[in-house]
Amino acid sequence: MPTIRFDGPVLTIDQKRSLVHGMTQAASQAIGLPMAAFNVVLDEHDRSNMGVGGELLPESPYSQQWKESLGD
Repeated sequence: MPTIRFDGPVLTIDQKRSLVHGMTQAASQAIGLPMAAFNVVLDEHDRSNMGVGGELLPESPYSQQWKESLGD
């Protein structure tokens, strides 16, 4: 079974549900396999364990962008 991996920030259950469905649907359409053929693995990380532009994300100028894009 093909595996799709997501490595990113902690998500809400609704965000996870939407992400898993959307990624699976897109891969199914692109490859031509049924959605049931795909596994999805979500690896979530607290923002304090992530860096952007050489800085920890909470201390980065990009921190606000991340918060807004995730609906925080």
